[in-house]
Amino acid sequence: VQLQASGGGLVQAGGSLRLSCVASASARAFSANALGWFRRRPGKEREFVAAIAWENPNTVYASFVKGRFTISQDNAKNAVYLQMNSLQPDDTAVYFCAAMTYNDYRYARIAQKYDYWGQGTLVTVSS
Repeated sequence: VQLQASGGGLVQAGGSLRLSCVASASARAFSANALGWFRRRPGKEREFVAAIAWENPNTVYASFVKGRFTISQDNAKNAVYLQMNSLQPDDTAVYFCAAMTYNDYRYARIAQKYDYWGQGTLVTVSS
């Protein structure tokens, strides 16, 4: 299974971006239970951003999102999206999408539970 992330770019503080992640197969085909977004800021460890359960609309967010980001999915397109509003320079990072087959959504914040990873897309927020 391959995950293709896109939508990154350069944006000014306060601006918005929408990231997309398309899987090469349906979530059901590779038994994905959740899709998530993680990021790695310069000089920082990878961190959880948001996740969505594949079979229902349950979502979970990192506390720093604070209502600015929204994760959504389109099962027909095998896609998951991350709408990011009110971006700040501290949001500058490479954003990765990932798919989790582990059958416990409570672990959706844990990167080690994800089996498939996209290549990452760079988001740069200027001040």
